[in-house]
Amino acid sequence: MDKQKRCSFCGRSGSEVNLMITGLNACICDDCAREANRVVLENSKSQDSFKMNKLPKPKEIKEYLDQYVIGQDDAKIAMSVAVYNHYKRLEYESSKSDANDVEIEKSNIIMVGSTGTGKTLLARTIAKMLVVPFTIVDATVLTEAGYVGEDVESILSRLLQVANYDVKAAERGIVFIDEIDKIARKSDNPSITRDVSGEGVQQGLLKLLEGSKINVPPYGGRKHPEQKFIEVDTRNILFICGGAFDGIEKRIAQRLNTHVVGYGAVENAAQVDKKNLMQYIAPMDLKSFGLIPEIIGRMPILTHLEPLDKSALRNILTEPKNSIVKQYIRLFELDGIRLEFEPEVLDFIVDKAVEFNLGARGLRSIVETIMMDKMFESPSKRIKHLTITLDYAKEQLGKSGANRLAINR
Repeated sequence: MDKQKRCSFCGRSGSEVNLMITGLNACICDDCAREANRVVLENSKSQDSFKMNKLPKPKEIKEYLDQYVIGQDDAKIAMSVAVYNHYKRLEYESSKSDANDVEIEKSNIIMVGSTGTGKTLLARTIAKMLVVPFTIVDATVLTEAGYVGEDVESILSRLLQVANYDVKAAERGIVFIDEIDKIARKSDNPSITRDVSGEGVQQGLLKLLEGSKINVPPYGGRKHPEQKFIEVDTRNILFICGGAFDGIEKRIAQRLNTHVVGYGAVENAAQVDKKNLMQYIAPMDLKSFGLIPEIIGRMPILTHLEPLDKSALRNILTEPKNSIVKQYIRLFELDGIRLEFEPEVLDFIVDKAVEFNLGARGLRSIVETIMMDKMFESPSKRIKHLTITLDYAKEQLGKSGANRLAINR
């Protein structure tokens, strides 16, 4: 009897399948049942993967950041408060019943700091803690519509891909736009011609940052009329922008000097910390650098990252959960080798990172140069213990790798 029944999904008969499950008015074969189960599991995973059970308080966010990012307390506090207020706003908006209630606007963030100070790491760590869709976009690949490069809408395409095309999840995600300083306009005067990767891209970003419904090509790339689009509302997407703004210290110094006038000039000048001018950054400095006032106004939270000194770099090597030294120790543990670094080696690595002016990223480059030969040889040798000495580190860094690091400063 079952041999004559057919699956209501694929149409195969009972003789062509291993098992036919019979219902009141329909049948399903074992293959279709397994496929249906897979679809249900994937759908439930997509819906549950970005649910926030409890919004952490700003202090809890900062404590979590402290486990991964050394120092930068001012930036951590600013980020913690901004992110907390943003998602508290989302909870308020979803529970708001009266149309006359106060409408809270979102506050996008812009971080200024030299390379290797932890801008990207801060944003990625917060997104990891909150379990929300997160994507990093490089502003340098964006161009005006009609030119070779990516449209600004491609930013949202990447966010959709991270969220498994769950539009609701993507609409409360976080986007980190890196190298925002690279799209500064080339002169102080507004351009009367095309500025393909500068002012024009800033103009294109305005509607995304402020909040509007954007037609997004689902797979990125350039738009074309026959393409299908997904509508994404950016009102609840938090945008975090970061940039090194190389040379902006000169503009800060010029602004500070213009205010030092009168009898108190010498006293006021002495109060300015010339070694860390970035702490005095203001929106007017971003404007003089080349960001248009409209885009500055849509990123009301401005924070800076301190330049890393030797003690901070030394802590970065060993303290965070994902510290560089801990990563290499674990890599060698997987081969059954106990790896140790002499304390003098760590100080030597820090000194070279300061000399090359590479920030925290330089630490990994230097350690990689020192460890390359050992990582190549050790897995094939029957050794249980490996100690990296200062003489060995100097010898390895004295090769061509150190010269390349110095050249790329």
